Amino acid sequence: MSSHRRSDSASSHSAAWLSALAFFFVMTSYYIIRPVRDQLSGAVGSKLLPLFYAVTLAVMLIITPIFGALVARFRRKALLGWSYSFFVACLLAFVPVFVAQDRIGARQLGIVFYVWVSVFNLFVVSLFWSFMADIFSADRARVVFPLIALGGMAGAIFGPLVTKALVAMLGVAPLLAVSATGLAIALGLLLFLSSEQEKITHGQGGEPVGGSLWAGVQQLFTRPFLMYMAVLMLLGDGIGTFAYALVADYSKAHLVDKVARTSFYNDLDLYANLLGVVLQLAITPWVLLRRGPVTALVITSLVNLVLLVAIVIWGPGELPGIGMPLLAVLMIGSRGFTYGMTKPASDALYTRVPREARYKGKNFIETAIWRLGDLLVTGSVTGLTALGVAAGGMAGIGAGLSVLAALVARAVGRTPEVIDNASLQQPGLPGRPLTRL
Repeated sequence: MSSHRRSDSASSHSAAWLSALAFFFVMTSYYIIRPVRDQLSGAVGSKLLPLFYAVTLAVMLIITPIFGALVARFRRKALLGWSYSFFVACLLAFVPVFVAQDRIGARQLGIVFYVWVSVFNLFVVSLFWSFMADIFSADRARVVFPLIALGGMAGAIFGPLVTKALVAMLGVAPLLAVSATGLAIALGLLLFLSSEQEKITHGQGGEPVGGSLWAGVQQLFTRPFLMYMAVLMLLGDGIGTFAYALVADYSKAHLVDKVARTSFYNDLDLYANLLGVVLQLAITPWVLLRRGPVTALVITSLVNLVLLVAIVIWGPGELPGIGMPLLAVLMIGSRGFTYGMTKPASDALYTRVPREARYKGKNFIETAIWRLGDLLVTGSVTGLTALGVAAGGMAGIGAGLSVLAALVARAVGRTPEVIDNASLQQPGLPGRPLTRL
């Protein structure tokens, strides 16, 4: 028994490091193309963002039942393989399109590529964390998810550095091929992890989830945990989207060409991800282990509140010594805490729900619900701007939403899934799920 436990612990340890490496390549791939996407939105300003998000939401609603069908019918390795391979192929297909960007136009290409990258980001990252919640137990998640998220933050820093080094030398289009290479490496690591986990569990855990195509939508209205997580997603994402929309107007007004815009958004990503790394190394592991995931969710809401109140007091413009508008600081702070603290905390909570909710419910919240929030916020920003409401007034509204987000985060901690995880545990081994590391 002692030898078996040591072997199981070693397997879990190696799986954590390989998962962190896989997430490094996932996020490297995404952050190479993220500034490419953002320079298109910076070229057209915030007025077209509601259109971008509306089309994205429509695509998400179409894809949701398709993804549900894949989860229901295919084994985990096939699901990972087909999903990631599809996005690798799309990245390569976009290379000649971006060669002709000036001829096609930022508006036309922006709609298509912005929607595609949004789908890419949400599905690839959501599927990654669903897989992580599938192979690690709730107890292990508290320990290893900060490490895995740190691997992702390292990739989120490395990606912008790659973009910054190559964009002026090669241009925008070749970056897509570099991104495709990173995603292909991540896929290879995930397939290896899935195979190794199935060996340990004698084939358990990798089978199709089964169930209804629309189970993710249905469970949103039947599980209080998923309802609260959906509301928290809407409120938390709203702050970041508010900052993103107004920074897009700043970019349009002050940055005149696509290379300058790509470099600007690249720097924002770099600073946000550096903040995330600091959180992952110094604060998040301690919070998750000592205070729990719910506390981490509350902390992020309170940080957003402080930054929004600062904009109400000092305005959105550039403060002396900062070198960038306070709106950009809000964007950096919001993103840094979202990916450096909120994401590993929320993903740790998803280890406590059954597989169908873990894949379908989680995916629906992190795709369709997320983009619904983007559409509502950008539409509201456009409407409030038309009514003459300044950025400071919008920040005041956001501050109120941050308080509400903190209250909802507290409510997550009172749901049955968080209070009682006994249904996932193997009898006689508290905290050790039957088929997970």
